[in-house]
Amino acid sequence: MKGILYAALGGACITLQGIANAKISADLGTWQAATITQLTGFILALFILMLVRDRSWKELKNVKPLYITGGAMGAIIIFSEVSAIQQVGVTLTISALLIAQLSLTYLIDTNGWFGVIKRKITLPGLIGIAMMISGVIILKL
Repeated sequence: MKGILYAALGGACITLQGIANAKISADLGTWQAATITQLTGFILALFILMLVRDRSWKELKNVKPLYITGGAMGAIIIFSEVSAIQQVGVTLTISALLIAQLSLTYLIDTNGWFGVIKRKITLPGLIGIAMMISGVIILKL
């Protein structure tokens, strides 16, 4: 149940962040919005890290460099999301984002990429993705 709550919180924050970034971008620019968002995210994460006092950095050397650069994708995510919101609106942007995420996670899960456990996706799962895509197409009409 906790996982579902965290996912719902994350989804809500992605939407709110996208709207806030679009507003910042309209006033300052898209890359400025990405910079401000990444900076404030870093500051909050650092503050929480200091509160929790988790200082287990010893294992950092065991993390593959590819995964350490994951945070850098945030700038691309913000730029893409802000640009999309400005061009097609919030609802269509978030819908397309979710479909892109589901499609890529489908490939990752079924192929076991990035060291994740290989999983089979069921027919109902594929039908669900197809229904989401259909919904976005209908939404766009």
